[in-house]
Amino acid sequence: MTAARTAVVCGLGTHLPSGVVTNEDLAKELDTSDEWIRSRTGIGQRHIAEDGTATSDLAVEAGRRALKSASTDTVDAVIVATSTPDHICPATAPVVAARLGLGTVPAFDVAAMCTGFVYGLAVAAGFIAAGTARSVLVVGAETYSTILDPEDRSTRAIFGDGAGAVVVRAGEPDEPGALGPVILGSDGTGSELIRIPSGGSRDPFRAAHAERADPYFRMSGARVFRNAVERMAEASLEAVTRAGWAPEDVDVFVSHQANVRIMNAVADQMRLPRSRFPVHLDRVGNTAAASIPLALADAVTAGGLRPGHRTALAAFGGGLTWGAATLTWPDVTPV
Repeated sequence: MTAARTAVVCGLGTHLPSGVVTNEDLAKELDTSDEWIRSRTGIGQRHIAEDGTATSDLAVEAGRRALKSASTDTVDAVIVATSTPDHICPATAPVVAARLGLGTVPAFDVAAMCTGFVYGLAVAAGFIAAGTARSVLVVGAETYSTILDPEDRSTRAIFGDGAGAVVVRAGEPDEPGALGPVILGSDGTGSELIRIPSGGSRDPFRAAHAERADPYFRMSGARVFRNAVERMAEASLEAVTRAGWAPEDVDVFVSHQANVRIMNAVADQMRLPRSRFPVHLDRVGNTAAASIPLALADAVTAGGLRPGHRTALAAFGGGLTWGAATLTWPDVTPV
C-alpha cells in the first residue's frame, strides 16, 4: 500500500506595501492617540497600499518570493485566502496564477477572513493527500485599507495591508515541515459580529438605497475578543493533542496577529509563557489572512523560530471561523 502523502512547507515569501501609517499619523485625523491604540491593541504602525494597488498585486509579489524560497517556478494549484478580493467576481487567485506564469493550474479563493490562511493550508493538504496536486501555493493577501470607514478609529487603528505565502509539496509525515493535524471550525450564529453590511446579495447596492448602504467593515470588538480567545485556545489544544504533544512541548506559537491582548489571553489559557508567542502586529497591524505567514517570516528572520522547533498555528476570524495546525519547522529561508 502506498503511504499517505503529507503537505510539507518548503517555501515562504512575504510582501508589505511601502506606505506606513503610524499611530501619530492617525491621531492627526481621528480622536485617538498612540497611547490609546498601543494600550488596547499593541499596534504602533501599519503598512497601507498606495491608491491603485490591489490585493492581487501584493499576492503576486508574495507568491513570487515564496516560489523563489522553494527554489521552484511551478506548482499544481494556487489558493488565495482573502476577504478583500480585487472584485466581488471573479476570484483573485486565477489572476495571481496567470501573472506568476503558472499556466492553467486550478486557482481559487478561500473566504474565511482572518482564518483564511489556515483554511487554505487545510485545502492544500487535502489536495496533496488525494493526489490532486503535488505542490500548492497558498497565499494570504489583504488590502483592508480599502474597506475601512475613514472615520472609524477602532478599525483604522487595527488593520493593515500585506501578503504572505507558502509553497507546500508532497512529502512524508515525519519530515520537517510536514503539516500535522489541522483543526477547523465555524459558527454562523455569530456572523453579524464581523461583516460588511452592504454589497452582497443580502443587501445589494441599489441607487434607491444609497443613503442607507454601509459598505465598510464593522466589528463588535468585545464579543469578538471573547470568542477569539476561547476558540483559538480550544482549537490549538486539540491540534496539539492530536499531534501527540503536550502544550508545553510547543516551542513557538504563531497566532493570528489580531490584538496583543488576545494573544496574551490565549497564552494564559493554554498555560504557556507569553514569550513563545512572537509578536509582529506592533509593526504591521492586523493583516487578516496574511498575518500568519507574515509573522512566521518575521520570527524566522528574528531568530525566534528555528529548524526543529515544534510550532503551532492558530487563527480566528469572521464567519465566525477558526482554525489551528501543527508542524515541526523546516530549514526554510523566507524571501
